[in-house]
Amino acid sequence: MKELTGRVAVVTGGSSGIGRGIALACARAGMIVYVTGRSPDHLSETQSEFSERGLTVATLQVDVTDLNAMRQAAEQIEAEQGRVDLLVNNAGIGLTGPVSDATAADWDWLIDVNIKGVGNGIQAFLPVIRRRGEGGHIVNTSSMAGLLPIVAGLYSMSKAAIIGLSEALHIELLPERIGVSAYCPGPTHSNIASSVAKRPREYGESGYTAPGPEATEFQLSQPYMSAEEAGERVLEGVRRGDMFILTHPEFKEGVVARHRAIEDSFPDEPLNQERAEAIPFLLSSPVYQQENRLPAPVYTPVH
Repeated sequence: MKELTGRVAVVTGGSSGIGRGIALACARAGMIVYVTGRSPDHLSETQSEFSERGLTVATLQVDVTDLNAMRQAAEQIEAEQGRVDLLVNNAGIGLTGPVSDATAADWDWLIDVNIKGVGNGIQAFLPVIRRRGEGGHIVNTSSMAGLLPIVAGLYSMSKAAIIGLSEALHIELLPERIGVSAYCPGPTHSNIASSVAKRPREYGESGYTAPGPEATEFQLSQPYMSAEEAGERVLEGVRRGDMFILTHPEFKEGVVARHRAIEDSFPDEPLNQERAEAIPFLLSSPVYQQENRLPAPVYTPVH
């Protein structure tokens, strides 16, 4: 999806952090931008920031765990614009800590937001994208924690699920010219820590201590990637049609080592040819072949 001017973008969790950075990149590219979020304060801040920059954004208060609300948002946007071209399933929570400390409610909340929330976005907006018959793009925000599950087990689990979902959907929707990307950022200035403190009551007690404001202040003091740079890198991945959008090159060595550990775990024995011939559809996909892959992206800062 190379030409973005005049197209319609929807960014869930777009009222703060990485989501807002992606939404700003979309607006600067000339797109019509809608952002959703749970916090009225964050939505108001987003409106103010866009206005100060001379940009336009529409905001909707929507909880991604509510499929009916997501469908209503999709219906509203389609009624107003007649189309959706880009969906960014960005809403997520950064619930972290030892797996053994998690309560049943922690499992439920993390899965409902980080996995089912993405599913709700796909169910609500993919039909709208399809109806135009002009292609489009979906970005699902995962994390480097989905590729390197070294810490934060439940969070890593949820983000690894999004990578698998995105790859399968990428292959599935290619014939319709609808691209799908798994976006796996490393540390980026965001409000993901503070989102944990706004746990809905229905999810009960957590096994983890919610981080205070100092957690966000600490993140902002670190040399992490800015949300705006992350947003521009995501939009470049959309233009390229990348299946994976990886923005932090400092993680490459670790990911390569992990993948090598996986490769080296296969049995060192002759291939069962009869079995292989019975399951060719499970063994690989053309999208992974070198001739079907683009060269690595090179980021050019936006001035």
